[in-house]
Amino acid sequence: MELKNVLNIAYLGPEASFSEMARDIFCQKYGINTFSTPLKTITEVVDFVDKNPFTLGVVPLENSIDGTLRIALDSIMYTKNPNIRILSEVVLPIEYCLLSRTTEFYSITGIIGTPYLLGKCQEFIKHELPLNLNIIENTTMSECARNLSNYNLTYGSIGNRKTAETFRLNILKENINDDKTNQTKYILIGNFETSPTGNDKTTVAFATSNTPGALLEILKIFLENDINLTYISSQPSKDDMEEYIFIVNFNGHINDEKIKKALSAIKTKTVFYRLLGSYEKSHA
Repeated sequence: MELKNVLNIAYLGPEASFSEMARDIFCQKYGINTFSTPLKTITEVVDFVDKNPFTLGVVPLENSIDGTLRIALDSIMYTKNPNIRILSEVVLPIEYCLLSRTTEFYSITGIIGTPYLLGKCQEFIKHELPLNLNIIENTTMSECARNLSNYNLTYGSIGNRKTAETFRLNILKENINDDKTNQTKYILIGNFETSPTGNDKTTVAFATSNTPGALLEILKIFLENDINLTYISSQPSKDDMEEYIFIVNFNGHINDEKIKKALSAIKTKTVFYRLLGSYEKSHA
């Protein structure tokens, strides 16, 4: 995929977030060298890409613990520009580190973290830091790192590798989070075309008429064209609680002939249809 003439890449902020780490990976993979804009919400990122030509966006889509973020799919599904799509994906392990201005782990007597981060690292705090540890709460991971400058060298903060890089801090301990299997999938979105790689997936959203067997007719089309569905979910329509939107992932690219044939048939049997993306699969 060639991403030429990109003017800006927006991502879910604040700075030093995992979304910014995902942005770095996408930029390196596709040779993107442009301005970046951190925004406060997923909706703001999608709206930014929807309203501004030649821009890209990076948002989280799915977490191994919390599941799919509906707001991400909803925002893409209802963009005014129907060509805003998922272009790529990357899966990041969610790993937190103990950061500090000092290099001496055993000198730490205080820690700065958000309530969420402190909750995610309870076992480390309980078993590896002093019993009389001074705990200071803050609002974001980046603010925790920034506020280290207000305390002496015996204080540390909870952050990630990007936080350490951004604020020039030392990593005293890696992977201090209690859950060692937590991962988040991030997606790159924009109005660009993708090409088949041989290892692709396609995501579509659709709604059928509210009649018996309507969904089965759609599923039969996938079966008849030998298309492997890897994910299917449903959610109430934003317009009518009695109507449901189905979201499916399946192997293959929209430029594959059998995919073209299947989607052409599916469109005739739906009351709502939206291609959400056709892109290379990613693994952690």
